[in-house]
Amino acid sequence: MEQNTESTGRLTGGHRYGYEDFLHIIETLRGENGCPWDREQTHMTLRPCMMEEAAEVMAGIRTYDATGDYGNLREELGDVLLQVVMHAQIAKEEGIFTMEDVVDEVAEKMVRRHPHVFGEAHVNGSDQVLENWEEIKKKEKQGTREAAAPLREIPSELPALARAAKVLKKADKHYEPGESYETSVRELQTAAQRLSKLAPESYDPRITEAVGDMLMALSNISRICKLSPEQILTDRVEDVINRYEKRV
Repeated sequence: MEQNTESTGRLTGGHRYGYEDFLHIIETLRGENGCPWDREQTHMTLRPCMMEEAAEVMAGIRTYDATGDYGNLREELGDVLLQVVMHAQIAKEEGIFTMEDVVDEVAEKMVRRHPHVFGEAHVNGSDQVLENWEEIKKKEKQGTREAAAPLREIPSELPALARAAKVLKKADKHYEPGESYETSVRELQTAAQRLSKLAPESYDPRITEAVGDMLMALSNISRICKLSPEQILTDRVEDVINRYEKRV
């Protein structure tokens, strides 16, 4: 039976929008009589939107952690879901896959990569869970392009610090052991000493090289300590902002 809508667009009769409702809304927006902007979008044009919405979720998490206010986090998670469904709807129109395919694939992957929950395997703590996850993932990738070039499969779209940490981690696993904590600290100190002898007058490739060496050493230290250099720097930047400006 067809349901009425209020001027706000919310369904009447105490009805709450559900998953299927949302899929239909996006399909309608992309339809013949839908929204011109939504109809113009492609996978490529939506790339900036996904990046921005993911950042907004991170901001929502930070706000929730600092204040206990979850409203922004809930809203931004919805915006990320919007991006996922938009891409799935475009793919459906292209005849390549549907949202149901997306859900089925990720659900199947979660079951497959958690044999200690959905199978007979046993684990001793989260470290073993991660080891099993990587081993299962490795088997899944056998014979694929990612298996042949694991470092090049790390998206260049990632922020540089996050990408550096992932590259170092995979290089340690697939090629040769990464540098030790002590070696990276020494490299950091050496690069800092080189910087101390240079004058910051104009562009100097030696300064660029030294700073690059320091960033890679810090990324390797973060890898060893299982830290996120990207998140650490993000949080420290926020500390600087808070030092000078009151939170709005």
